[in-house]
Amino acid sequence: MTLRELIHTEIDALNENRLAELYPLIRNFVQSQKSAEKQSFMSKLQQIRIEAPEDFSVNLDRYIK
Repeated sequence: MTLRELIHTEIDALNENRLAELYPLIRNFVQSQKSAEKQSFMSKLQQIRIEAPEDFSVNLDRYIK
């Protein structure tokens, strides 16, 4: 049995109330995977935040040791 078939078997065993609880979890998981796949290299770089003094770029030699 494939993993997909195993998942379907487990889902088929659930009653409607439990399916209602499961659906938001699956939907959020799928959406998070899609957004992670869409993220480009540049958008990932834009998320980098550096905490440093205001003069860090000008006086870099002072801070590197």
